[in-house]
Amino acid sequence: MATFRIVGCLSMGWALTGCLSVAFSATIPEGAPTFARDIAPIFQSKCQDCHHSGGSGPMSLMTYDEVRPWAKSIKARVAARSMPPWFIDEHVGIQQFKDNWSLSNDQIATIVKWVDSGAPGGDLKDMPPARQFDSIDSWSLEKRFGKPDLIIDSAPYTMAAKGQDQWWQPFGEINIAEPRWVRAMELHPTRAGMAITHHAIAHVLPPGSQGGRSLGESDVLFSYGMGKMYDMFEKDTGRLLQPGSHVWWDIHYRAGGEEITDHIQLAVWFYPKGEVPKHHAVWTSYTANAEGGRGSNLDIPPGTITESNGEYALRSASCLGSFQPHMHRRGKAMTIEAILPDGQKQVISSVDHYNFNWIMNYVFADDSVPCFPKGTQIHVTSWHDNTAANPSNPDPRQWVGWGDRTVDEMAIAFVNVTAISDEEYAAWAVAHKR
Repeated sequence: MATFRIVGCLSMGWALTGCLSVAFSATIPEGAPTFARDIAPIFQSKCQDCHHSGGSGPMSLMTYDEVRPWAKSIKARVAARSMPPWFIDEHVGIQQFKDNWSLSNDQIATIVKWVDSGAPGGDLKDMPPARQFDSIDSWSLEKRFGKPDLIIDSAPYTMAAKGQDQWWQPFGEINIAEPRWVRAMELHPTRAGMAITHHAIAHVLPPGSQGGRSLGESDVLFSYGMGKMYDMFEKDTGRLLQPGSHVWWDIHYRAGGEEITDHIQLAVWFYPKGEVPKHHAVWTSYTANAEGGRGSNLDIPPGTITESNGEYALRSASCLGSFQPHMHRRGKAMTIEAILPDGQKQVISSVDHYNFNWIMNYVFADDSVPCFPKGTQIHVTSWHDNTAANPSNPDPRQWVGWGDRTVDEMAIAFVNVTAISDEEYAAWAVAHKR
């Protein structure tokens, strides 16, 4: 056992400087992790982006005083890998991602050991400097790109305190005078709206399409959910906006216990005028059991775990930059793999414990972005758990098919696809020893 001197900051928290020099002794098990030395750095890198005062998390985890009451709950969540939200199967597929929130096995073991040791605070001098956060209403990408070049607003919507989910689909203008290439985007609900906005999709309709709203003629400009706030395109890659285009919003609201009025803002950063990126990225949906359109063959009997499959051929050599699975409350797992023209199979990515409350977009690290030749089949497999063992299941006695409602189901893999030339693919294959 070891005894440490800890400077007390009264009830103001460990992250503050200039605390009173009221010292006391605390007994800490030999070799036990402490909050100041071992836990605070983990929370700063993996938790505090959401869990700070004014952030989207339900409590702040900035200081020892704030963390200590939640210690047992934190242990349970991290040991179950339900927090931080990161649902990738660590045994298959690509494992290198941008903005990876997940905890390593060593970090999980450290947190568990810390709680089991009594969650000791440690020595204040071991605390890293406190992180500073901008207002939740500010744009995260502004530090990198400056102020947005364009902000697109949805019409406001008032969600009742109680009631069924609603899909708000207003129509709006995209006010640009000439074609512009997008290099980054970020979407925000209002602060109050974060409590009721499950996800929001901004579809772009081409010039002259104002009178009709058809998914067949639209492209997805941006897809938002809790867990995905922004998109940044790779060098020489972007998405084109044309003057006269319109945005068709598809916003899924859920009752939050009080009447809330929300509107969505999409901030857009363009490439400089006249700069045309070499590649056009397309937000693409690959659906399991989509024969007949929009997953119409999705068939999930009561009390079953059901597998569904879909395959799509790449019309040109392409690179796949991300993986965003989308299912509802019975969603259990989803895998996306490539079947190359020579028959070789490659698992691209897999989510093995899907969670409907988080719309996670897993963006592959630059060196890990996979590319495939023309004719490659993209194979999507989804699993839905319609049994009583699924705690999220609204009713395991019900047959479930495709539908927008939360009590219905979907099985979509959203992927950012960038077409490349055959020559570019050949060079990529040599460089990556395919």
